[in-house]
Amino acid sequence: MKNVQITTKGGIISDAEIQAYVDRGRALKPGQKLVALDINIDGDYVDLSYEYDNRPFDRIRRITGYLVGTLDRFNNAKRAEVLDRVTHEVVDDCEDVYVDAV
Repeated sequence: MKNVQITTKGGIISDAEIQAYVDRGRALKPGQKLVALDINIDGDYVDLSYEYDNRPFDRIRRITGYLVGTLDRFNNAKRAEVLDRVTHEVVDDCEDVYVDAV
C-alpha cells in the first residue's frame, strides 16, 4: 500500500483485504507502477478502479523491412535510406492526410 493512494466508498474493509486488492492491481500490469486504487463497496460486491503511472510510448516504425524503435543501431547506409524516404500525400474526402512511405 506504500505510495498508492487508496480511496474507499460505501463501507469499511480490512487492511488485509485492501492489501490483497493492491497486490492484484500490481499483478495485473507488472511493468507499470500502481498509483491509485478506488474501492467502491456495494454490499457483498466490490468495484475496483486502478490507476497506473503514465508509461512513455515508444514509436515503432517499419523502415526498409525492419521494425525499429530508434535508429541508433542502423549503419550509415540504412540511416541514409531513412533520410531519402519520401512523404506521400493521400487525399481523403474529408481531409488531407500525410503518410510516411513504407
